[in-house]
Amino acid sequence: VTFKRVIRKKSTEEFSCIPYIVALMNCLLFTWYGLPVVSNKWENFPLVTVNGAGILFELSYVLIYFWFSSPKGKVKVAMTAIPVLIVFCVIAILSSFAFHDHRHRKLLVGGVGLGVSIAMYSSPLVAMKKVIQTKSVEFMPLPLSLCSFLASSLWLTYGLLIRDIFVAGPSVIGTPLGILQLVLHCKYRTRRETEENNKVDPHKGNIEKVDLEMGHGKECVSS
Repeated sequence: VTFKRVIRKKSTEEFSCIPYIVALMNCLLFTWYGLPVVSNKWENFPLVTVNGAGILFELSYVLIYFWFSSPKGKVKVAMTAIPVLIVFCVIAILSSFAFHDHRHRKLLVGGVGLGVSIAMYSSPLVAMKKVIQTKSVEFMPLPLSLCSFLASSLWLTYGLLIRDIFVAGPSVIGTPLGILQLVLHCKYRTRRETEENNKVDPHKGNIEKVDLEMGHGKECVSS
């Protein structure tokens, strides 16, 4: 929904690129975490499939954002995305060659992934602050908030089932934040709809006024 609007208006408006770049880093790390290089064989295969698809989506979002950004915005995207990709490459190389067992590799990649995931789930706090200040959910799309809540809830459940703190940990924060986003949507969306319903359409009011005057004129002629 967000990028449909960006493409339609050919502008990124007040949307930020940071949540999408952080989400891309999160998907890269947990795809790597799930591969046999880090995990024991294919014990975390669901992480690879889901986050592998996430890489494609998030990369597409970042590229669309970059394309429709202003020249200053393009610089900001590049200055944020390039260091993130360099950090991922360094972590991938270290986990492959500096450690020689799955346990320590998982500690390195999972530890960094845990921090990035917490940052990813916390990034909507900026949007929530804007919603509270403006009393409008315009820049916090409902589908994104709903997907964030569902994803964090499912990963929390999966992480608890496999007893992996690196998978379940971030969702302990992400799930309550997802609920809070949905609560804000209910509060300010309902409020906005109520305000719009209470407004009188000026055009409609003018038509009714003209009709009333014409009716009064007919009565005078008849009398």
